[in-house]
Amino acid sequence: MPQARRAGGFTLIELLVVIVILGGLVGLAVLSTGNTSSSREIRDEAQRVATLISLMADEAVLDSREYGLLFDRDGYRAMSYDEADARWRDVGDREAHQAPEWMRLELELDGTPLQLVAPVKREDDPAGLSDDEDRERRRAPRVQPQLLILSSGELSPFTLTLSDQRPGGSRWTVSSDGFRMPRAEPVEQRR
Repeated sequence: MPQARRAGGFTLIELLVVIVILGGLVGLAVLSTGNTSSSREIRDEAQRVATLISLMADEAVLDSREYGLLFDRDGYRAMSYDEADARWRDVGDREAHQAPEWMRLELELDGTPLQLVAPVKREDDPAGLSDDEDRERRRAPRVQPQLLILSSGELSPFTLTLSDQRPGGSRWTVSSDGFRMPRAEPVEQRR
């Protein structure tokens, strides 16, 4: 009597059960790493600011020009000092860099915390005694960056903290003593 040969391998049902189990595990892994995206975004933003300041410091020395960063509660923008007009101007045609709504920026200059607010416009000619062209130039917002990057290679000693306002969010700092280039570092969580 011939014996029936049984082929080795897995049945279709066994394969489907394994696929369902793996799918469930992958789904749980994706859901549990939801905060990682924002912590990665904070890290990238901190490194972006540190790199921008380093590049601006190099550019300041090469061009013999003063640069600065103006921080507000929504983000930051790069500026350069225009000696002809004796005022700070935005670098290029770029808009200010906007941080995500959930990210908070805190700036300390030489150990003193600053309150970051939106820039305020000033009117330098309330009596209207200058001609129209001068008046228009003076009506433009007069802003001064908090972080100065000088043509001598120095910059304002600062600590910028970027943090996730949501519970359990990560924090990074970008800091410099004024002589060395800034470094982006994670802030250890207090337990």
